[in-house]
Amino acid sequence: MECVTERFLRYVSFDTQSDENSTTCPTTEKQKLLGTALVNEMRKMGIADAHMDEYGYVYGTVPGDPTLPTIGLIAHMDTSPDASGANIKARIVPYTGEDICLNPEKGIYLRESDYASLKNHHGKQLVVTDGTTLLGADDKAGVAEIMAAAEVLLTSGKRHATLKIGFTPDEEVGQGADHFDVKGFGAEYAYTVDGGTIGEIEYENFNAAGAKVVVHGLNIHPGSAKGKMVNSQLIAMEFAGLLPVHQRPECTEGYEGFFHLTDMKGQVELSELQYIIRDHDMEKFLQKKAAISAAADFINRKYGEGTLELSIQDSYFNMKQCIEPCFFVVERAKAAMQAVGMDAKEVPIRGGTDGARLSYEGLPCPNLCTGGENYHGRFEYIPVEDMELCVKMLVEILTAFD
Repeated sequence: MECVTERFLRYVSFDTQSDENSTTCPTTEKQKLLGTALVNEMRKMGIADAHMDEYGYVYGTVPGDPTLPTIGLIAHMDTSPDASGANIKARIVPYTGEDICLNPEKGIYLRESDYASLKNHHGKQLVVTDGTTLLGADDKAGVAEIMAAAEVLLTSGKRHATLKIGFTPDEEVGQGADHFDVKGFGAEYAYTVDGGTIGEIEYENFNAAGAKVVVHGLNIHPGSAKGKMVNSQLIAMEFAGLLPVHQRPECTEGYEGFFHLTDMKGQVELSELQYIIRDHDMEKFLQKKAAISAAADFINRKYGEGTLELSIQDSYFNMKQCIEPCFFVVERAKAAMQAVGMDAKEVPIRGGTDGARLSYEGLPCPNLCTGGENYHGRFEYIPVEDMELCVKMLVEILTAFD
Protein backbone atom coordinates (compact mmCIF):
# COMPACT_ATOMS: atom_id res chain seq x y z
CA MET A 1 0.00 0.00 0.00
CA GLU A 2 1.45 3.36 -1.03
CA CYS A 3 1.94 5.89 1.75
CA VAL A 4 0.36 9.34 1.62
CA THR A 5 3.73 11.10 1.29
CA GLU A 6 4.69 9.12 -1.82
CA ARG A 7 1.37 10.06 -3.41
CA PHE A 8 1.77 13.69 -2.45
CA LEU A 9 5.27 13.97 -3.91
CA ARG A 10 4.01 12.45 -7.15
CA TYR A 11 1.01 14.78 -7.39
CA VAL A 12 3.01 17.97 -6.81
CA SER A 13 5.16 17.09 -9.82
CA PHE A 14 2.14 18.05 -11.97
CA ASP A 15 1.86 21.75 -12.76
CA THR A 16 -1.86 22.39 -12.25
CA GLN A 17 -1.93 26.15 -11.78
CA SER A 18 -5.32 27.62 -12.68
CA ASP A 19 -5.80 30.88 -14.61
CA GLU A 20 -8.26 33.54 -13.44
CA ASN A 21 -8.20 35.20 -16.87
CA SER A 22 -9.22 32.09 -18.79
CA THR A 23 -12.76 31.54 -20.09
CA THR A 24 -12.46 27.75 -20.45
CA CYS A 25 -13.30 25.00 -17.96
CA PRO A 26 -10.97 23.92 -16.63
CA THR A 27 -9.15 27.22 -16.95
CA THR A 28 -5.95 25.35 -17.87
CA GLU A 29 -5.80 22.07 -19.78
CA LYS A 30 -2.80 20.92 -17.73
CA GLN A 31 -5.12 20.28 -14.78
CA LYS A 32 -6.56 17.40 -16.77
CA LEU A 33 -3.17 15.69 -16.81
CA LEU A 34 -3.37 15.17 -13.06
CA GLY A 35 -7.06 14.30 -13.39
CA THR A 36 -6.27 11.56 -15.89
CA ALA A 37 -3.50 10.19 -13.67
CA LEU A 38 -5.86 10.10 -10.70
CA VAL A 39 -8.55 8.25 -12.67
CA ASN A 40 -6.01 5.63 -13.75
CA GLU A 41 -4.72 5.28 -10.22
CA MET A 42 -8.24 4.93 -8.80
CA ARG A 43 -9.11 2.21 -11.30
CA LYS A 44 -5.97 0.27 -10.42
CA MET A 45 -7.03 0.49 -6.77
CA GLY A 46 -10.38 -1.07 -7.67
CA ILE A 47 -12.59 2.01 -7.95
CA ALA A 48 -14.53 0.80 -10.96
CA ASP A 49 -16.56 3.94 -11.69
CA ALA A 50 -13.61 6.37 -11.58
CA HIS A 51 -13.91 8.92 -14.38
CA MET A 52 -13.22 12.50 -15.40
CA ASP A 53 -15.99 14.54 -17.00
CA GLU A 54 -15.74 17.10 -19.80
CA TYR A 55 -15.03 19.90 -17.32
CA GLY A 56 -12.09 18.15 -15.68
CA TYR A 57 -13.89 16.99 -12.52
CA VAL A 58 -12.83 13.56 -11.24
CA TYR A 59 -15.31 11.27 -9.47
CA GLY A 60 -15.24 7.79 -7.98
CA THR A 61 -16.98 5.55 -5.44
CA VAL A 62 -15.73 3.16 -2.77
CA PRO A 63 -18.86 1.10 -2.02
CA GLY A 64 -19.58 0.47 1.64
CA ASP A 65 -22.26 -0.85 3.97
CA PRO A 66 -25.59 0.24 2.43
CA THR A 67 -27.08 0.70 5.91
CA LEU A 68 -24.57 3.48 6.62
CA PRO A 69 -24.59 7.05 5.24
CA THR A 70 -22.98 7.92 1.92
CA ILE A 71 -20.20 10.42 2.70
CA GLY A 72 -18.25 12.56 0.25
CA LEU A 73 -14.63 13.72 0.41
CA ILE A 74 -13.65 16.54 -1.92
CA ALA A 75 -10.34 18.24 -2.74
CA HIS A 76 -9.14 20.47 -5.55
CA MET A 77 -6.40 19.67 -8.03
CA ASP A 78 -5.37 23.17 -9.07
CA THR A 79 -2.80 25.39 -7.37
CA SER A 80 -2.83 29.12 -6.81
CA PRO A 81 -1.77 31.62 -9.48
CA ASP A 82 -0.01 33.58 -6.68
CA ALA A 83 3.27 31.69 -7.15
CA SER A 84 4.74 29.35 -9.72
CA GLY A 85 3.54 25.74 -9.62
CA ALA A 86 5.96 24.47 -12.28
CA ASN A 87 9.15 22.48 -11.73
CA ILE A 88 8.52 22.04 -8.02
CA LYS A 89 11.58 20.64 -6.29
CA ALA A 90 10.07 19.10 -3.18
CA ARG A 91 12.14 17.33 -0.58
CA ILE A 92 11.76 16.04 2.97
CA VAL A 93 13.87 17.54 5.76
CA PRO A 94 13.96 16.70 9.48
CA TYR A 95 13.16 19.74 11.62
CA THR A 96 14.76 20.33 15.02
CA GLY A 97 14.41 24.10 15.24
CA GLU A 98 17.28 25.30 13.10
CA ASP A 99 16.88 27.53 10.04
CA ILE A 100 16.14 25.43 6.96
CA CYS A 101 18.19 26.32 3.92
CA LEU A 102 15.80 25.90 1.01
CA ASN A 103 18.14 27.22 -1.65
CA PRO A 104 21.86 27.68 -0.90
CA GLU A 105 22.52 29.24 -4.31
CA LYS A 106 19.97 32.00 -3.73
CA GLY A 107 20.31 32.19 0.04
CA ILE A 108 16.66 31.34 0.73
CA TYR A 109 15.86 30.14 4.26
CA LEU A 110 12.73 29.01 6.08
CA ARG A 111 13.02 30.42 9.61
CA GLU A 112 10.97 30.29 12.80
CA SER A 113 11.56 34.02 13.21
CA ASP A 114 9.59 34.55 10.01
CA TYR A 115 7.07 31.70 10.35
CA ALA A 116 6.13 31.04 13.98
CA SER A 117 4.08 27.96 13.05
CA LEU A 118 7.36 26.06 12.70
CA LYS A 119 7.58 25.96 16.52
CA ASN A 120 4.74 23.43 16.48
CA HIS A 121 6.66 20.97 14.31
CA HIS A 122 9.94 20.26 16.09
CA GLY A 123 10.91 16.64 15.55
CA LYS A 124 8.80 16.21 12.44
CA GLN A 125 9.70 15.54 8.81
CA LEU A 126 8.76 18.57 6.70
CA VAL A 127 8.10 18.56 2.97
CA VAL A 128 9.50 21.83 1.60
CA THR A 129 10.35 23.46 -1.72
CA ASP A 130 13.56 25.06 -2.98
CA GLY A 131 12.11 28.49 -2.20
CA THR A 132 11.34 29.43 -5.81
CA THR A 133 7.87 27.86 -6.21
CA LEU A 134 4.91 27.01 -4.06
CA LEU A 135 4.67 23.41 -2.85
CA GLY A 136 1.10 22.61 -3.82
CA ALA A 137 -0.08 21.24 -0.48
CA ASP A 138 -3.10 23.43 -1.18
CA ASP A 139 -4.65 21.17 -2.14
CA LYS A 140 -2.67 18.19 -3.37
CA ALA A 141 -2.24 17.21 0.26
CA GLY A 142 -6.02 16.85 0.41
CA VAL A 143 -6.00 14.80 -2.78
CA ALA A 144 -3.25 12.52 -1.45
CA GLU A 145 -4.96 12.08 1.92
CA ILE A 146 -8.29 11.16 0.32
CA MET A 147 -6.60 8.67 -2.01
CA ALA A 148 -4.68 7.10 0.86
CA ALA A 149 -7.85 6.86 2.96
CA ALA A 150 -9.69 5.25 0.04
CA GLU A 151 -6.99 2.60 -0.25
CA VAL A 152 -7.30 1.83 3.47
CA LEU A 153 -11.04 1.29 3.04
CA LEU A 154 -10.46 -0.95 0.03
CA THR A 155 -7.87 -3.14 1.74
CA SER A 156 -8.55 -3.19 5.48
CA GLY A 157 -11.81 -5.14 5.50
CA LYS A 158 -13.31 -2.69 8.00
CA ARG A 159 -17.02 -1.93 7.89
CA HIS A 160 -17.34 1.53 6.42
CA ALA A 161 -19.69 4.02 4.85
CA THR A 162 -19.86 4.38 1.09
CA LEU A 163 -17.28 6.96 0.06
CA LYS A 164 -17.87 9.36 -2.80
CA ILE A 165 -14.68 11.00 -4.06
CA GLY A 166 -14.64 14.33 -5.90
CA PHE A 167 -11.59 16.18 -7.19
CA THR A 168 -12.28 19.61 -8.66
CA PRO A 169 -10.40 22.01 -10.93
CA ASP A 170 -10.20 25.80 -10.60
CA GLU A 171 -10.95 26.21 -6.89
CA GLU A 172 -8.16 28.76 -6.55
CA VAL A 173 -9.86 31.08 -9.03
CA GLY A 174 -13.28 30.71 -7.42
CA GLN A 175 -14.76 28.33 -9.98
CA GLY A 176 -14.29 24.95 -8.33
CA ALA A 177 -17.99 24.36 -7.75
CA ASP A 178 -19.22 25.79 -11.06
CA HIS A 179 -19.82 22.40 -12.69
CA PHE A 180 -19.77 20.07 -9.71
CA ASP A 181 -22.45 17.42 -10.20
CA VAL A 182 -24.06 17.46 -6.75
CA LYS A 183 -26.93 15.18 -7.76
CA GLY A 184 -24.71 12.68 -9.56
CA PHE A 185 -22.19 12.76 -6.70
CA GLY A 186 -24.82 11.15 -4.53
CA ALA A 187 -23.44 11.93 -1.06
CA GLU A 188 -25.70 12.75 1.87
CA TYR A 189 -23.05 15.10 3.21
CA ALA A 190 -19.40 15.74 2.47
CA TYR A 191 -16.19 17.36 3.61
CA THR A 192 -13.73 19.42 1.64
CA VAL A 193 -10.25 18.33 2.67
CA ASP A 194 -8.70 21.71 1.97
CA GLY A 195 -7.72 23.26 5.29
CA GLY A 196 -4.41 23.99 6.93
CA THR A 197 -3.13 23.49 10.47
CA ILE A 198 -3.76 20.10 12.02
CA GLY A 199 -6.99 19.84 14.03
CA GLU A 200 -8.84 22.69 12.36
CA ILE A 201 -12.42 22.26 11.19
CA GLU A 202 -14.12 25.13 9.42
CA TYR A 203 -17.80 25.73 8.75
CA GLU A 204 -17.85 29.53 8.77
CA ASN A 205 -16.47 31.38 5.77
CA PHE A 206 -16.61 34.88 4.39
CA ASN A 207 -19.52 36.28 2.50
CA ALA A 208 -17.72 37.38 -0.64
CA ALA A 209 -18.09 39.78 -3.54
CA GLY A 210 -15.90 41.28 -6.22
CA ALA A 211 -16.00 44.91 -7.27
CA LYS A 212 -14.72 46.45 -10.49
CA VAL A 213 -14.12 50.20 -10.64
CA VAL A 214 -13.61 51.94 -13.99
CA VAL A 215 -12.68 55.65 -13.98
CA HIS A 216 -12.89 57.79 -17.11
CA GLY A 217 -10.68 60.84 -17.64
CA LEU A 218 -9.62 63.23 -20.37
CA ASN A 219 -6.07 63.55 -21.61
CA ILE A 220 -4.76 66.92 -22.77
CA HIS A 221 -1.18 67.90 -23.50
CA PRO A 222 0.19 68.86 -20.08
CA GLY A 223 1.39 72.18 -21.50
CA SER A 224 -2.18 73.30 -22.14
CA ALA A 225 -4.05 71.15 -19.64
CA LYS A 226 -5.24 73.81 -17.17
CA GLY A 227 -8.96 73.52 -16.60
CA LYS A 228 -9.26 70.73 -19.13
CA MET A 229 -7.34 67.61 -18.11
CA VAL A 230 -9.14 65.01 -16.02
CA ASN A 231 -6.63 62.47 -14.73
CA SER A 232 -8.47 59.20 -14.11
CA GLN A 233 -5.54 57.84 -12.09
CA LEU A 234 -5.81 60.61 -9.51
CA ILE A 235 -9.56 60.14 -9.25
CA ALA A 236 -9.03 56.39 -8.78
CA MET A 237 -6.60 57.15 -5.96
CA GLU A 238 -9.14 59.51 -4.42
CA PHE A 239 -11.78 56.79 -4.60
CA ALA A 240 -9.46 54.31 -2.88
CA GLY A 241 -8.86 56.86 -0.13
CA LEU A 242 -12.60 57.03 0.61
CA LEU A 243 -12.67 53.41 1.82
CA PRO A 244 -11.94 52.66 5.50
CA VAL A 245 -8.18 52.51 6.07
CA HIS A 246 -8.42 49.97 8.87
CA GLN A 247 -10.66 47.57 6.95
CA ARG A 248 -7.89 46.12 4.84
CA PRO A 249 -6.51 42.55 5.04
CA GLU A 250 -3.30 43.73 6.71
CA CYS A 251 -5.33 45.31 9.52
CA THR A 252 -7.84 42.53 10.19
CA GLU A 253 -8.07 39.02 11.64
CA GLY A 254 -10.59 36.45 12.86
CA TYR A 255 -14.12 37.53 12.03
CA GLU A 256 -13.10 40.99 10.83
CA GLY A 257 -13.94 41.70 7.21
CA PHE A 258 -12.13 43.87 4.66
CA PHE A 259 -11.89 45.63 1.33
CA HIS A 260 -8.88 44.34 -0.63
CA LEU A 261 -7.49 46.12 -3.68
CA THR A 262 -6.18 43.21 -5.74
CA ASP A 263 -5.31 44.85 -9.06
CA MET A 264 -4.92 48.32 -10.51
CA LYS A 265 -3.94 49.75 -13.86
CA GLY A 266 -4.37 53.10 -15.46
CA GLN A 267 -3.48 56.00 -17.70
CA VAL A 268 -4.79 59.53 -17.76
CA GLU A 269 -7.82 58.59 -19.87
CA LEU A 270 -8.81 55.35 -18.17
CA SER A 271 -8.07 53.58 -14.89
CA GLU A 272 -9.34 50.33 -13.44
CA LEU A 273 -9.35 48.97 -9.89
CA GLN A 274 -10.34 45.47 -8.79
CA TYR A 275 -11.49 44.79 -5.23
CA ILE A 276 -12.66 41.84 -3.23
CA ILE A 277 -15.09 42.49 -0.37
CA ARG A 278 -15.29 40.07 2.55
CA ASP A 279 -17.14 39.70 5.87
CA HIS A 280 -18.48 36.76 7.90
CA ASP A 281 -21.44 38.77 9.14
CA MET A 282 -24.10 39.33 6.46
CA GLU A 283 -25.18 42.71 7.82
CA LYS A 284 -21.60 43.99 7.85
CA PHE A 285 -21.07 42.50 4.38
CA LEU A 286 -24.04 44.49 3.07
CA GLN A 287 -22.69 47.58 4.81
CA LYS A 288 -19.37 47.16 3.03
CA LYS A 289 -21.08 46.90 -0.34
CA ALA A 290 -23.10 50.02 0.54
CA ALA A 291 -19.91 51.85 1.54
CA ILE A 292 -18.15 51.17 -1.75
CA SER A 293 -21.29 52.25 -3.62
CA ALA A 294 -21.44 55.46 -1.58
CA ALA A 295 -17.82 56.22 -2.47
CA ALA A 296 -18.64 55.78 -6.15
CA ASP A 297 -21.67 58.09 -5.83
CA PHE A 298 -19.50 60.75 -4.17
CA ILE A 299 -16.98 60.67 -7.02
CA ASN A 300 -19.74 60.99 -9.63
CA ARG A 301 -21.33 63.91 -7.80
CA LYS A 302 -17.96 65.64 -7.61
CA TYR A 303 -16.68 65.03 -11.14
CA GLY A 304 -19.87 64.39 -13.10
CA GLU A 305 -22.13 61.41 -13.63
CA GLY A 306 -20.43 58.61 -15.51
CA THR A 307 -16.92 59.50 -14.37
CA LEU A 308 -16.78 56.31 -12.31
CA GLU A 309 -18.49 53.02 -13.12
CA LEU A 310 -18.87 50.48 -10.32
CA SER A 311 -19.99 46.88 -10.72
CA ILE A 312 -20.34 44.47 -7.78
CA GLN A 313 -20.74 40.72 -8.19
CA ASP A 314 -21.45 38.36 -5.28
CA SER A 315 -19.17 35.32 -5.23
CA TYR A 316 -20.29 33.08 -2.36
CA PHE A 317 -21.87 33.28 1.08
CA ASN A 318 -21.16 32.04 4.60
CA MET A 319 -22.00 28.34 4.77
CA LYS A 320 -22.71 28.51 8.52
CA GLN A 321 -26.45 28.88 8.01
CA CYS A 322 -26.45 25.72 5.86
CA ILE A 323 -24.39 23.69 8.35
CA GLU A 324 -26.17 24.63 11.57
CA PRO A 325 -29.36 22.62 10.78
CA CYS A 326 -27.23 19.47 10.30
CA PHE A 327 -24.50 20.17 12.82
CA PHE A 328 -23.90 16.46 13.32
CA VAL A 329 -21.55 16.62 10.31
CA VAL A 330 -19.25 18.90 12.32
CA GLU A 331 -19.58 16.82 15.47
CA ARG A 332 -18.71 13.67 13.51
CA ALA A 333 -15.52 15.25 12.20
CA LYS A 334 -14.55 16.57 15.64
CA ALA A 335 -15.08 13.12 17.18
CA ALA A 336 -12.87 11.58 14.48
CA MET A 337 -10.14 14.14 15.12
CA GLN A 338 -10.18 13.48 18.84
CA ALA A 339 -10.17 9.71 18.27
CA VAL A 340 -6.88 9.90 16.34
CA GLY A 341 -5.22 12.31 18.76
CA MET A 342 -5.93 15.70 17.22
CA ASP A 343 -6.98 18.69 19.27
CA ALA A 344 -10.12 19.66 17.34
CA LYS A 345 -10.54 23.41 16.84
CA GLU A 346 -13.44 25.24 15.20
CA VAL A 347 -12.04 28.22 13.32
CA PRO A 348 -13.55 30.68 10.82
CA ILE A 349 -12.17 30.56 7.28
CA ARG A 350 -10.74 33.87 6.20
CA GLY A 351 -11.56 32.93 2.63
CA GLY A 352 -13.85 30.45 0.93
CA THR A 353 -13.93 26.84 -0.20
CA ASP A 354 -15.81 24.78 -2.74
CA GLY A 355 -17.77 23.57 0.26
CA ALA A 356 -19.39 26.96 0.78
CA ARG A 357 -21.14 26.91 -2.58
CA LEU A 358 -21.84 23.18 -2.41
CA SER A 359 -23.53 23.67 0.96
CA TYR A 360 -25.88 26.20 -0.65
CA GLU A 361 -26.57 23.66 -3.40
CA GLY A 362 -27.83 21.13 -0.86
CA LEU A 363 -24.62 19.25 0.01
CA PRO A 364 -23.54 20.16 3.58
CA CYS A 365 -19.79 20.42 3.34
CA PRO A 366 -17.54 21.66 6.18
CA ASN A 367 -13.80 21.98 5.59
CA LEU A 368 -11.16 19.76 7.22
CA CYS A 369 -7.46 20.27 7.85
CA THR A 370 -4.72 18.75 5.69
CA GLY A 371 -1.75 19.85 7.84
CA GLY A 372 -0.25 22.35 5.42
CA GLU A 373 1.21 25.74 6.32
CA ASN A 374 2.07 29.00 4.48
CA TYR A 375 -0.20 28.34 1.51
CA HIS A 376 0.10 30.27 -1.76
CA GLY A 377 3.74 31.15 -1.31
CA ARG A 378 7.32 30.00 -1.72
CA PHE A 379 7.66 29.08 1.95
CA GLU A 380 4.81 26.59 1.96
CA TYR A 381 5.49 23.35 3.82
CA ILE A 382 3.69 20.33 5.28
CA PRO A 383 4.75 17.81 7.94
CA VAL A 384 4.71 14.17 6.87
CA GLU A 385 3.36 13.13 10.27
CA ASP A 386 0.40 15.51 9.95
CA MET A 387 -0.58 14.15 6.54
CA GLU A 388 -0.51 10.64 8.00
CA LEU A 389 -2.71 11.78 10.90
CA CYS A 390 -5.18 13.36 8.48
CA VAL A 391 -5.52 10.03 6.66
CA LYS A 392 -6.39 8.37 9.97
CA MET A 393 -8.97 11.10 10.62
CA LEU A 394 -10.65 10.51 7.26
CA VAL A 395 -10.74 6.76 7.80
CA GLU A 396 -12.23 7.33 11.25
CA ILE A 397 -14.99 9.51 9.80
CA LEU A 398 -15.90 6.71 7.41
CA THR A 399 -15.63 3.77 9.80
CA ALA A 400 -16.63 4.95 13.30
CA PHE A 401 -20.24 3.81 13.57
CA ASP A 402 -21.97 2.28 16.59
